[in-house]
Amino acid sequence: MIDLGLSKLAIIGVVALVVIGPERLPKVARMAGTLYGRAQRYLHDVKNEVSREIELEELRNLQKNVQETAQSFKEDVEGSLAKNMSDVEDAFRIDNPLHDEHHHDSYASITNDDLVRKAKDFRRKRLVRTSAVPLWYKQRNGGRMHVVSGAARVARFRPRSGKPPASFY
Repeated sequence: MIDLGLSKLAIIGVVALVVIGPERLPKVARMAGTLYGRAQRYLHDVKNEVSREIELEELRNLQKNVQETAQSFKEDVEGSLAKNMSDVEDAFRIDNPLHDEHHHDSYASITNDDLVRKAKDFRRKRLVRTSAVPLWYKQRNGGRMHVVSGAARVARFRPRSGKPPASFY
């Protein structure tokens, strides 16, 4: 870069005073200062942009490496899981006492019937829990018609005293 010391600046100032003249020198100096400031800001912006681009490229490379590592890890896990599942299925086929086809079909039908029954019971119980009971049915069978808080129930069944309730005021 340009090496400007105090003596060089003084020589440039004297030459500018002689060439430009004393009446236009302040305007020219102001303009030179603003142009110098703009140039510095422009260089600073360019440096920031270059450093951002470099960091962005590094982040892209890092993301690519992480994705490749994650993909290879996922493939390893899926491969070992498939191997383990096949080992378990082979062991179950060998050790299964119901390996005979006839026994296996009856076992599956019992299990299937049991599952169907349980599903129906679950749906029925869920319907009872979530469905609204009509008001006429509640009145006929003595069900609650509206919710009463605990404090209201206590006040309803508390024995009353002979004196009137105290006033709030």
